Amino acid sequence: MTRNSKVRTALQSIIFILIFVVLFISVSYMVRTNGDVKDRFSGFYAEKNDTLDIVMIGSSPVFPYYSTPKLWGETGIAMYPLSSNVQRPIAMKYLVKEAKKSQSPELFIFEMRMFTMEDAGLSGNMAYTRGVTDNMKYSPLRYETIQAMVPEDDEEGRITFHIDIMKYHTNWKMLVLPSEWANMFYHKKNPLKGYAFKDEVGPLPMPDCGGADGTVEIPKEQEGYLRDLLEFLQGEKQDALFIVSPYGESLQEQQMFNYMEEIVASYGYPFVNMNNYYEETGIVFEQDFADYGSHTNAVGAEKCTDFLREYLLEHYAFTDKRGDAAYASWDDAYTLWQSEMETARQTIRDRIANEEYAIIEEE
Repeated sequence: MTRNSKVRTALQSIIFILIFVVLFISVSYMVRTNGDVKDRFSGFYAEKNDTLDIVMIGSSPVFPYYSTPKLWGETGIAMYPLSSNVQRPIAMKYLVKEAKKSQSPELFIFEMRMFTMEDAGLSGNMAYTRGVTDNMKYSPLRYETIQAMVPEDDEEGRITFHIDIMKYHTNWKMLVLPSEWANMFYHKKNPLKGYAFKDEVGPLPMPDCGGADGTVEIPKEQEGYLRDLLEFLQGEKQDALFIVSPYGESLQEQQMFNYMEEIVASYGYPFVNMNNYYEETGIVFEQDFADYGSHTNAVGAEKCTDFLREYLLEHYAFTDKRGDAAYASWDDAYTLWQSEMETARQTIRDRIANEEYAIIEEE
């Protein structure tokens, strides 16, 4: 074989490997189980580089509580939720790193409810880890995230996290869905910028422990993750805000938040527990929750978004980008939100009037 033939063969082999890798990754993205978390992450990747002012990270209190289209329409602040269901706190630092690969937000907001829970009870359910790792693009950082989140003694299981098509290989039906072809490169615009409407009603009495004093320590591993996150943010000179969304909390949880606040304040960051501000938010527990105190419905989300908006305007100096052609998709999101919000308000009013309350299925 001549030297030219060897070079040609080597190039052909390299091209074949590259094509295989691209196809393998694209198919992996497409067969990942579809749903709102996948749409939210792929929507994040679809945002133009360096256009987000705020990235909000946390569990399920994030995306139904804070209407990013509403915040945009009223302030010109572009905020996007990088969140998943029952998101383990250990993931936060890695999601900050992931976000900063394509965005340079002035502010990160962290929702803190999950820090009250023992990580051992969370790591035992792989869905709580996969909600993060299976929705990240393939990269060295994704590898690092999996190594941190999946126990060392689960080496066999780690493989299915790193190569997640091993878990989803039976989802071939996804390949015929037009919506999933848009996920070929995990880059699909999210019409509502990650916000999720809820129009159910699940009432509960207002907790009597909001604003209570006293502290209770949080689980040791969660405190370690929190301090690690705070030290990382300090090292990055990254501005951050830590919040707790209003919900049907217990006294112990309220006192855990007081404990977290002391830690966060010691690093020089603000901590806002909205359970201390029921009157200011105007939240009505008998009407504004979708599932008996865990998550707000769309009307409750309006109130939480208004509270956050006023806090941001008072404490930060974001540039109002409304009218900037580069943010036309945000104007579209606000128009869509207004239309769907009108319907949601009426649905919620009707359900309250008819006492048609949410049915929570037991697992």
